[in-house]
Amino acid sequence: MKRFRITVNGKTYEVEVEEIGSEESKSDKKEIPVASTPTVETPKAKEEPTSAPKAAPKKAAPVGKLTVNAPMPGTILSIKVKPGDAVKKGDLLMILEAMKMENEILAPQDGTIVSIEITEGTSVNTGDVLAVME
Repeated sequence: MKRFRITVNGKTYEVEVEEIGSEESKSDKKEIPVASTPTVETPKAKEEPTSAPKAAPKKAAPVGKLTVNAPMPGTILSIKVKPGDAVKKGDLLMILEAMKMENEILAPQDGTIVSIEITEGTSVNTGDVLAVME
């Protein structure tokens, strides 16, 4: 056994740690009986191929348009722009809440907002189209 002194949040503790691979621990080792439960194999039913559930199709942006996609799953807290607004690269478009954190969704380039594809309070997944720019 090895003894260590550990301080956690200002309190000091003395602990003893047994090294499993040491000769001392092998000689002091006591066997503890473990109850075992019999395993029963059940015959597997013939598996038929099933089609995976399809996700809702994502809207495709018109040719020549830029989509702003959700970088992570979350909820849209607020939308700061509307269709027709001119934005500069880095302008705040909306706030996405994910894991109790408010994340700013910024304009990836200069342009004009063509459409907003979501509403405030909407839950989004990674890659969902939030807005379309040109």
